[in-house]
Amino acid sequence: MISTFIIVFRETLEAALIVAIVLAASAGIAGRTRWVATGIVAGLAGAGLLALFAGSLADMFEGNGTEIFNAVVLLLAVVMLGWHQIWMSTHGAELASESKSVGQDVREGLRPLSALALICAVAVLREGSETVLFLYGIAIDGELDATSMLQGGALGVVAAALMGALFYGGLLRIPLKHVFKVTGAILLLIAAGLAAQAAAFLVQAGVLPPLGYDIWNTSAILPQTNPVGFLLHILVGYVARPEGIQIVAYVATLAIILAASGLVRRMHREASVRPA
Repeated sequence: MISTFIIVFRETLEAALIVAIVLAASAGIAGRTRWVATGIVAGLAGAGLLALFAGSLADMFEGNGTEIFNAVVLLLAVVMLGWHQIWMSTHGAELASESKSVGQDVREGLRPLSALALICAVAVLREGSETVLFLYGIAIDGELDATSMLQGGALGVVAAALMGALFYGGLLRIPLKHVFKVTGAILLLIAAGLAAQAAAFLVQAGVLPPLGYDIWNTSAILPQTNPVGFLLHILVGYVARPEGIQIVAYVATLAIILAASGLVRRMHREASVRPA
């Protein structure tokens, strides 16, 4: 439940902030609420279609095909999350500025009202699609039931919508950069756990070598069935009896995303101080 709350909260919050910025920048324009709502509904519909598509594809595979399909979905979620972390680390402010610019252009008559719907639809579709993939990856693990995932997801949506409303009203006192840093770190660990899980599926399908079984065995100290072990498994990918390939996948995912994020931030800083 906690993992689904964090994922849904983080992704919904980003979309909510974009919507809040667009609404604030277009305040006073007749019909802007209708267009923004249309964009939100369109984005949700697109994400819903992706969810249905993923479920239908999963039902088409049998035998080893199921493991391979599950691994591909998990790796796709890892790639999207990695790209998201790298891109948002340097372009988050630019995205907010662009959203504000669209609202101002509509206000000044430089763009049609449909632009409000478009930017909101893209924001909701992007974050909604990532949420679908992440939650599907958690569902594959089988550790959480549908009720827990729905409860966590619903709480995440409500919390993110509340923060978006507070941001729109100018009442938010918690710096959003701190919120994104904390949730970003947790999502990074979740991504590494999903990569390790994908590696385990590929071992089952005979695609990857295990590189050893039971590299360590902490079942007696902290079993995954224990509430703490279960929580760590969901949040940071803890496995009581991991295969060697799972450890390699976990560490490699962390190293690649962190190194790429640092490289992109350095390049962005250099580009910002370079004379035109």
